[in-house]
Amino acid sequence: MLNEWVYNIAVWLDDTRWSTMLHESYYMYNWVESTHVLTLMLSLGMLFLIDLRMLGWALPDVPASKMASRLNTPMLIGFTVMFITGILLFYAVPVRSAQSVWFRIKMVLLVACAINAYLFHKRMNESVASWDNEPRAPQRIRQGAILSLVFWCIIVICGRFIAYDWYDCNYGQTAFIEFMAGCVDGQERF
Repeated sequence: MLNEWVYNIAVWLDDTRWSTMLHESYYMYNWVESTHVLTLMLSLGMLFLIDLRMLGWALPDVPASKMASRLNTPMLIGFTVMFITGILLFYAVPVRSAQSVWFRIKMVLLVACAINAYLFHKRMNESVASWDNEPRAPQRIRQGAILSLVFWCIIVICGRFIAYDWYDCNYGQTAFIEFMAGCVDGQERF
């Protein structure tokens, strides 16, 4: 039922003029994709520096609060542009994206990253005064930093795999893969 609903929305988006124009554009799709990757590098570069600082693996002499406050703005700008371009990339090829195991894993991990980031910042802001100049953050914050690094690495890998989807609904897949990819019986597209 959920897969049919997602599929129907993807087909509806795919039938819009703007989706077709973006996907078939000679330059625009490439610009959007390139911008997505560049802002991914910007935002994840900043995020990874913060995470590595919390783990004590980078810049241990820099106060954690100072580093986070200086890197938050470029990181959030990068995330904002990356989010917008990601939506546009989905909009350009909605049916193929919606029926990608890798895209679905990526979406679940993005939600997990958002929850982790919220908890990370909450814990950091509540306790930073007691450890700001220490080379490593407390255990709970380090755990959040490790989760962040792992989740984002998997998200990047899944994002790359979306383009090379081995689990295409038109090929005979196991029932589990068909369910995970969102394959719908009787579909006419993809």
